[in-house]
Amino acid sequence: MKETLENFLNLAVSCAHDAGNLTLGYFQRGIEADFKADDSPVTIADKNAEALIRQKIEAAYPHHAIIGEEFGERNADASHRWFVDPIDGTKSFVRGVPLYAVLIGLEIEGRVAAGAVYFPALGDMLYAADGQGCFWNGKQVQVIDTQDMARAVVSFTDAANFQAYGREAAWQRVMQSTYYRVGWSDAYGHALVASGRLEIMLDPIMNPWDCGPFPVLLREAGGFFGSWAGEESIFAGEAISTTQTLLPQVLELLAD
Repeated sequence: MKETLENFLNLAVSCAHDAGNLTLGYFQRGIEADFKADDSPVTIADKNAEALIRQKIEAAYPHHAIIGEEFGERNADASHRWFVDPIDGTKSFVRGVPLYAVLIGLEIEGRVAAGAVYFPALGDMLYAADGQGCFWNGKQVQVIDTQDMARAVVSFTDAANFQAYGREAAWQRVMQSTYYRVGWSDAYGHALVASGRLEIMLDPIMNPWDCGPFPVLLREAGGFFGSWAGEESIFAGEAISTTQTLLPQVLELLAD
């Protein structure tokens, strides 16, 4: 397969779609989860979906790196690195909640340049590549144009994490400054920002595979994804998605 940005994006979308359809075979079927050392759940659906994604990427680009939640790293020093989370939101998945996603992001020379997020149980696909816009089910989307922080809606994954990771004071400031706080968790919250349905998504803890596609999705939608200090990154161990308009105010509220 040719090494073009369009081909990379097409592969990301194809992998996300195929792996997502695989997970639907297990969804709401009473699947049991095992628990990893960090107490996070994993299922046979996670493992089989990641195996499928790896097989497709390796067949197309055998010299590329793959970094996945379930099976670790392959060719980690390559210039092109695929970050894969076969089921982001496994806790939702095992409870039969449809807000889980397949995440695939491609980093080229240190910059996330293409990515896709698929919500199989909702039939929602978001994808983007550098300079090509952000699309939700084939329609180009932009972040919402909210000017007033007091009218902003903010989401999160687990409210207890703010205290657990030393960010309770910042979270209290954000809560006091916004209109509505709701737990549309994991990838779904970040996707809502990219598609113009939410102003802010906050995560005080984040792994690279949990957010691989979001820098390019938010960038191409006119927003921002990155650290609580305002640096675009999937390696910060934390994450914000928001609009460029509200970003300065959000960063001020989050600053220690």
